[in-house]
Amino acid sequence: MRYERPETITDATALLENAPDRAFVLAGGTDLLVRMQNDDFEAELVVDIKSIAGMTEISETQDAFVVGAGVPCAALSENAALVAAWPGVVEAANLIGSTQIQGRCTMAGNLCNASPAADSVPALVAAGAQVRIAGPSGLRTAAVEDVPQSPGKTSLKKGEFIEAIELAKPGPRSGDAYLRFIPRTEMDIAVVGVGVRLVLDDAGVVTSARIALGAVGPKVLLVKEAADAVIGTGLDDAALDALATACSDAATPIDDKRGTVEFRKEVAGVLARRAARIAYTRAGGSQ
Repeated sequence: MRYERPETITDATALLENAPDRAFVLAGGTDLLVRMQNDDFEAELVVDIKSIAGMTEISETQDAFVVGAGVPCAALSENAALVAAWPGVVEAANLIGSTQIQGRCTMAGNLCNASPAADSVPALVAAGAQVRIAGPSGLRTAAVEDVPQSPGKTSLKKGEFIEAIELAKPGPRSGDAYLRFIPRTEMDIAVVGVGVRLVLDDAGVVTSARIALGAVGPKVLLVKEAADAVIGTGLDDAALDALATACSDAATPIDDKRGTVEFRKEVAGVLARRAARIAYTRAGGSQ
């Protein structure tokens, strides 16, 4: 196996473009290094991107927060401005693994691992986050929800890797939240995860909404019907009932030892209701 630690985006994309098929990007490494312990895992090239300028930094522009692909999740909660703007995203990222894992794992790696149960992804999708993708043809942007395609597969082309995640600065009276269900109290994989982002007017009426479901389909689901159920309402009980129903109906989970189809669909609705209430309160609404 060949290990490279390039110092520029150009060098990194060139390495990946000219590499064999078994080439991998190392950001935090918490998923990749575990996979490398398996006897059936083969890697011909590992490209460590952490020495590239900006990869391990959180920067703030006039309009957005830019989180480098190598920023560990533990660093997110240390950025007060980011926490104030997107508490749900930070909370979701801080659910990944243990304290030790938090010091290494990254949201970009969590996204590119393409697990339907990834905790940070539903929160990022609900937030409308964008990714900056570096490749042989330069930089391009894409919505977070367009990156995972199915378990373990992404839309990234040969030679491409995520350089950063962009979170637009939210306007007034907006709030987000992420909740998940796990069998244990911590350090487990989501059986269901729900991310919600709401924007309210001065009267407390929902004017915009994004609701994303994790672990109940082959990829994270952005549920328009759930958003439509609460837009134009003050998030009363009828709206919450409609939201829960829309999320349960949109969920397409599997049966396994961690939960049945019926259980997961029910939990999707329950968590959506709870997360929406949290997001509504954070947006300045009162119930």
